[in-house]
Order: sequence, then C-alpha cells, then structure tokens
Amino acid sequence: MAASMLKVAMGSRAFSSGIGDALWKLGRLNHVAIAVPGVEKARCFYRDVLGAQVSEPVPLAEHGVVTVFVELGNTKLELLEPLGPDSPIRGFLNKHRDGGLHHICIEVDRLSAAIQRLRELHIRTLSPEARIGAHGKPVIFLHPKDCGGVLVELEEA
Repeated sequence: MAASMLKVAMGSRAFSSGIGDALWKLGRLNHVAIAVPGVEKARCFYRDVLGAQVSEPVPLAEHGVVTVFVELGNTKLELLEPLGPDSPIRGFLNKHRDGGLHHICIEVDRLSAAIQRLRELHIRTLSPEARIGAHGKPVIFLHPKDCGGVLVELEEA
C-alpha cells in the first residue's frame, strides 16, 4: 500500500486512514455558517459595508432556518436566522445572543460511503439519514463532540 497513513487524534481515540485507498474523498470547504439574530442586518453588513455579493433570504422550513449566502470567491459564508420555535439556531442564539460561528461545511465526493465509514469509526451523526440541504444536495451533520468541538456538515459534491 503506497498511500501514507494519516493519524488524527480526537479526544482519547486515534484514527488512521489510508488516503489512497479511501472509498470517498474530502473536497473543498463549501461554506462557513454563522448564526445571526437578524439575517437582514447581517446581510446589509456584508453587502453594504464589505461590498460582498449577497443572496436574497431563503426560508428553509424543513431545517428551521432562513439562509443567506455571501460569496467570497474561494468559499461562501452562510448566514442562518432561526425560523420557527423549534429551530436549532434558536437554541444556539439562546447561548450566544449576538450570534457566532455555527458550523463548517466540507464537500465529499460520495456522501453515503463517507457516512458508512465514519459510523464504522464511531463518529456520530446528528440525524440517522442524510437530508437535502440549502444547495439542493444531500448533507449530514457530524456530532461536534466527535469532531474536536466543531459542528461539521458534509455535503455531496
């Protein structure tokens, strides 16, 4: 096996992955998501103050959020405002009133293979199945306690 071994320590567990033999591959950083109490105020900041290209707000009732994407050239920011009383973003904002970094999203070439392998490594997901995300592609979230304290979203490229 010519592939070098990558060792990653996460808490008390160590994982090895033969990168060349993987059934799936990580891609690029798709976006960094920021929870905000008011998407319109945040949208205006990125558009009017920083001069970024900013999308219109899009409500995603099935995810309990309103999303706005900020184009940055090499990646995007996703602004998330709670939608409805059961929004996962509402709980985040109860702890962080002014908002803040919520998650990162990384593309993978084969999401189903990635999910299977990560579960074999005892990496927990926040839902039993992938769901369709804001870009119309399958996504799944990985538990932050298994990812160095970071909520990670995997999106099929």
